Amino acid sequence: MTDQPSTDEPSASARAQQSAVDAALRGAVIAAIIPDQSPRVLQEAAHYAALLGAPLAVVHVDVTRFVTYEDPDGYVHSAPVDINVQAGEGELQVVRANAESVLVNSPVAWEVRQLVGDPALAIKHFADKIDAKLIVVGTRKRGFGESIRQFFTGSVAARLSHRQHRAILVVPQGELLQDHEDFPEVEG
Repeated sequence: MTDQPSTDEPSASARAQQSAVDAALRGAVIAAIIPDQSPRVLQEAAHYAALLGAPLAVVHVDVTRFVTYEDPDGYVHSAPVDINVQAGEGELQVVRANAESVLVNSPVAWEVRQLVGDPALAIKHFADKIDAKLIVVGTRKRGFGESIRQFFTGSVAARLSHRQHRAILVVPQGELLQDHEDFPEVEG
């Protein structure tokens, strides 16, 4: 399966190459990364990958695309939700550059992959495919906009915890809540 957004049909050699990459990621630690996220999420994921003796799959989910169908050999075909298909590609480049910067001295083998669609479902599907050992996600940043987004979409970590059997490591980032503060999703 290639989770790279594409409108072209892949060649047989491209599919074979992708299958080889997927096989190399078998048992990997998955780091679900978004642009401009704290580097701590990648650092923790690399740390656990090293402890587990596993490769690291750095994944970004392009929510501007959706899966149209999947071939029997696992290749995923996707289509844009919006005409602006460059948004997800730009985010992938930011994630790739961040990974290269953070993981430059890491002894762990790693690969950047872009998935498409609903983040929790895309990560679950990919984790099943490569039989991931652990999924690492970051908390959301604080703020009204993030609270509204979480109200409508829910927490990726919470949704993953109810849809698959793997351990999930949630790495705090940004400004932490004080003990006396309510969670943004229950303020009212």
